[in-house]
Amino acid sequence: MATYREFHRRSLQDRDGFWAEQAKLIHWQRPFQKVLDYSKPPFARWFVGGETNLCHNAVDRHLEARGNQKALVWISTEVDQTRTFTYRELHAEVNRAAAMMQSLGVKRGERVIIYMPMIPEAAFAILACARLGAIHSVVFGGFAAASLAARIDDAKPALMITADGGSRMGKAVLYKSLVDESLKLAKHPPKNVLIFKRGLDAKMAVVEGRDVEWAALAKQHVNASVPCAWLESSEPSYILYTSGTTGRPKGVQRDVGGYAVALASSMKHLFCGEAGETMFTTSDIGWVVGHSYIIYAPLLAGMTTIMYEGVPIRPDAGVWWKIVQDYKVSVMFSAPTAIRVLKKHDVSFISKYDCASLKHLFLAGEPLDEPTHKWITASLGRPVIDHYWQTETGWPLLSAHPGVEKTPLKMGSPSFPVYGYDVRLLHEATGKPVADGEKGVVAIAPPLPPGCMSTVWGDDARFVNTYFKDFKDQLIYSTFDWGIRDNDGYYFILGRTDDVINVAGHRLGTREIEEAVNMHPNIAECAVVGVADELKGQMPLAFAVLKDATKDTTADEVMRTVDKQLGAIARPKAVHFVTLLPKTRSGKTLRRSIQALAEGRDPGDLTTIEDPGALEQIKRALG
Repeated sequence: MATYREFHRRSLQDRDGFWAEQAKLIHWQRPFQKVLDYSKPPFARWFVGGETNLCHNAVDRHLEARGNQKALVWISTEVDQTRTFTYRELHAEVNRAAAMMQSLGVKRGERVIIYMPMIPEAAFAILACARLGAIHSVVFGGFAAASLAARIDDAKPALMITADGGSRMGKAVLYKSLVDESLKLAKHPPKNVLIFKRGLDAKMAVVEGRDVEWAALAKQHVNASVPCAWLESSEPSYILYTSGTTGRPKGVQRDVGGYAVALASSMKHLFCGEAGETMFTTSDIGWVVGHSYIIYAPLLAGMTTIMYEGVPIRPDAGVWWKIVQDYKVSVMFSAPTAIRVLKKHDVSFISKYDCASLKHLFLAGEPLDEPTHKWITASLGRPVIDHYWQTETGWPLLSAHPGVEKTPLKMGSPSFPVYGYDVRLLHEATGKPVADGEKGVVAIAPPLPPGCMSTVWGDDARFVNTYFKDFKDQLIYSTFDWGIRDNDGYYFILGRTDDVINVAGHRLGTREIEEAVNMHPNIAECAVVGVADELKGQMPLAFAVLKDATKDTTADEVMRTVDKQLGAIARPKAVHFVTLLPKTRSGKTLRRSIQALAEGRDPGDLTTIEDPGALEQIKRALG
């Protein structure tokens, strides 16, 4: 057994040998001719010439050995239902969904937008896209119509798949009406909308000639058999939009072969998930964690994956641990925010369930604070592994490697660089490596390993300019996160270097929220900053200047405007009205100074401020 350090060193020094070995974890219909083509930095092409298919690897490959094993278990505490699918049943459902999509004209390479709640049909649709070689773009159901329209116009989909509604805390969330609104706003609406009706919206409108009902179409394709499209390793598998520092969302583009290999290897070396075991990931399919560790990775590993519709405290704060006990979950993945919610409840909600089957609980999404890490470790009595990654990387970047070597865990630290990642901590201004104990920007020397984004959808220049231009004279990927490394080599993540904030693991651009606030007819300008929040990690806080101070404008009105533009997920914690924003003499808003004041810190060097009275107003507004 290699030590972690030897394993990591080999992944960088013998990239070809190392990744050729990992590539044996998946099925290749046609072998690759070359492990890595890095002839056009920073673009990396992995497993060149190899042909494979994500759906085949996740489903078909297991039919012979584990056709009758549970593949997908859907548990909804929202509608109080459970549905279970074996690998054979999942295979049949995915073939049927693929045939339905083909009948609506979806072809290889075309985009399909999936805007669905956490229901099995969403998983069927995702895997059906992979089967056909269509590119799925899943949009989180919490986004409002305008955000959805922006993603439609960027992806130009051939089809959209949605449901009449979802449910959160027992309240219906009407998906189809949001879709209708977004398609009125979009310049490139798809020809058809496929709708799964759950009976949550009795008044759902139907557009003749465009809207197709899932159940009716499914009846026409009962025993469908659709062959897998064999894709060259570097062809796109999906687009997933992530917030940028500009208002325009970035479409993170992922490949097929590199992603499959990265995920399969991560199940072995990081998550220790074995075929026949059960994995429970509490995320949403609209986020990268849902793509990687609800849909693809557990199925690639021949595991049973649990898809959960609900919140961690309904019917009570023991619901997740009951699932762990009842389904003998061996690998669980959640977010620090959820654990902070559970921490407010009595520990007996955990201790009354038998969680002995659980090998590890993994947490990611935002920095995990030491008190929360200690509390959940003590309450659960199982190892809790903090790890760190991004939508862009698609799989972990910093983590302990229990499948390689059981290294001691440090509370609040995501441990070490993951194999394949050449992680550097660089000085923000000079770009030089910082010493242990010094704050630096977490960066990755390319080539990025398999599984990471291959480019920004439709915009190679944006990929290079966004991620590889932060450090003068060196081509190096910036995560836009501050980090620090201690003398033992353990990393700690300190938060963002840019204007993206992390609300309960969901990344939101402050510029996006500012644009939404500015849509209110009586707002002249505003500044939005992310401030530390005990429960959610960060929350947006808005400071707005009114066009006409004599008009009665309330914070509630502004929040409703944000809800309409972006969805409730982006709603500011508070809206404060001021008569001017603190700016430099060149007109740049001093967001970092505003943030510092909001968090009770020193606002820093203010020699360039145009009007010191502006900061006084911020102080007064904060009370």
